[in-house]
Amino acid sequence: MARPTRVSRALSQNFLADRTAAGRLARLAVPHGREAPLLLEVGAGKGALTEQLAPHCRRLLAYEIDLRLVPALRSRFSDTPQVRVVGEDFLTARPPRTPFSVAGNVPFSRTAAIVDWCLRAPALTDATLLTQLEYARKRTGDYGSWTRLTILTWPRHEWRLLGRVGRHSFRPVPRVDAGIVRIERRRTPLLGAGAQDGWRRLVELGFSGVGGSLHASLCRAHPRRRVDAAFRAARLDARALVGEVPPGAWLTLHEVLGVPAA
Repeated sequence: MARPTRVSRALSQNFLADRTAAGRLARLAVPHGREAPLLLEVGAGKGALTEQLAPHCRRLLAYEIDLRLVPALRSRFSDTPQVRVVGEDFLTARPPRTPFSVAGNVPFSRTAAIVDWCLRAPALTDATLLTQLEYARKRTGDYGSWTRLTILTWPRHEWRLLGRVGRHSFRPVPRVDAGIVRIERRRTPLLGAGAQDGWRRLVELGFSGVGGSLHASLCRAHPRRRVDAAFRAARLDARALVGEVPPGAWLTLHEVLGVPAA
């Protein structure tokens, strides 16, 4: 009898062991009635999610960084022609040039790097990721506040929290629950290409903390009367904290202060 593979703490491994949770994540990654032409799985692990994704993909590239797991994965899916197990770090992969999706049970310690990879991939259509619950809630505004990264990427990407998965669905059991984050690239960006630099400057200035408030920060680059007008248009109090300002209000601020939204 084969000895079980020991978990690598360095790789932040918590394998998804709940078949129901894996099926739910797969359905959210590839909604009913659709088929993913090309899907990349982050951290295939022992194949629990891979098994659920495979029937709904024309091509599935299952990346696994832990080479100890690769032989068993390849054996398990040897009769599943649309699945190719790739024994390497997902972060070293070159993004496909044709439209593709990403799904996976993301190692908590590598979440930021994996999300950044997805956001930088020009042909990515969507990513459905199982992350630490706190990360998922912060990035999607579920706490009633919004992070700089979410606001910066909002004109091109929509962020949604699709649910949570209890920590006991993993082996070994982590200390916290997980959340399902869905990032979708918008077919039509909310801002034109020529407005992206202005949007970045506005958001970075707003989150700089200079002046002690969003209103004060923006007044460093724009006349106070224009900032006052922008806040009225966005229905924001001048004392509003930067993290409390939702994406729609940022778009209004940008429209009044800079290049109008497309």
